[in-house]
Amino acid sequence: MSLTAQTNTIEPLVNVVGKGVVKVTPDQVDIKVRVESEGKNAVAVKTENDASINAVIKFLRAQGLEKEDVQTEYINLNKNYDYNSKTYSYKANQSLTVRLKDIKQYETIISGLLNSGINRIDGVQFKSSQATALQEEARVKAMLDAKKRAETYAGAIGQSVGKAVQISESSTQSPQPRFKSANFAMEASSDAGGESIAPGELSIIVRISASFELK
Repeated sequence: MSLTAQTNTIEPLVNVVGKGVVKVTPDQVDIKVRVESEGKNAVAVKTENDASINAVIKFLRAQGLEKEDVQTEYINLNKNYDYNSKTYSYKANQSLTVRLKDIKQYETIISGLLNSGINRIDGVQFKSSQATALQEEARVKAMLDAKKRAETYAGAIGQSVGKAVQISESSTQSPQPRFKSANFAMEASSDAGGESIAPGELSIIVRISASFELK
């Protein structure tokens, strides 16, 4: 019997993870709001809830917001039973997401929303209108960072790197500052002053995995 020895050639590679970060000041904001109504009669509760939502949408239209900037997220009507009083009650909810393409409108819009019928704010999310272009910029930075890391490792042992033989994107992350949900009175103070938000900066982060030839 003759045995044939097979030699597996291992290609020398240096494997790294590169990170690209781009920071930007947000110029848009999504506001998730809700009208919640409760009562003993299902029809009356739903009618009241619809009227409040109609007033909210009318206000937003008057402020110049386009149809695509106001989206209904959900509508529901729940029947609840109180075991203490042995009675039923009904709760209606309608939720809207309002996108402000001009973040300077925030104070005016929030005040108007509360005055027109909104009694819950479920979240505020800051965004950038340039998010797609900024992600591409972060990808370039991540690739350059990966190459630099590979060159550092190779240089430490007196070697160099050649062409990239494999590149894959590990993750793209755009963390968004949010506010927690809150209950609000039906009427907002019209003379409240100051600023109620601090948008700060958004960090768009891309991580890539890359393999380079090791020479």
